[in-house]
Amino acid sequence: MDEQYDVIFHEEQKFSKWVYWLIIVVTIISIGAIVVAIKTEAAKENIPSAGELFWLIIGMVIPVIIGVLFAFLKLETQVLTDGLYVRFFPIHINFKKFTPEDLSEAYARQYKPISEYGGWGIRGFGNNKAYNTSGNEGVQLVFENGKRLLIGSQKATELEEAIQSIMG
Repeated sequence: MDEQYDVIFHEEQKFSKWVYWLIIVVTIISIGAIVVAIKTEAAKENIPSAGELFWLIIGMVIPVIIGVLFAFLKLETQVLTDGLYVRFFPIHINFKKFTPEDLSEAYARQYKPISEYGGWGIRGFGNNKAYNTSGNEGVQLVFENGKRLLIGSQKATELEEAIQSIMG
């Protein structure tokens, strides 16, 4: 992103706290189940095979990795005088830039995250995608090529106004 342009709008969002609690609970349950499985095998005086140990360790590591990933995930949205910049860090290292010429429409709206997009995150089907972390408000972008992208926002009206200001 080129820093010579003026920032008109900036927003950073993270997932709701309930998502973190869900991940913590799933991780604790997973690790607990693995510990019980290992102790049960030890009580039978069976030594787990290398393959069983591998899958037990994977079962413990994956929830932890997912938890750490969610701790760092954030949706960043910026409107600069030269375009709209969006990224879901750390999945997108660089911002995706959308110029005013790319867009045919941009409007704030309420949406249904689960039924319209299958939930929160980088979601969607075909030419209809969404980047969202929580809530049910955002700005619907309609591109010149017919594709659609909904950007979830806690400040949907402000984001719409900022995008409209660069679209002319």
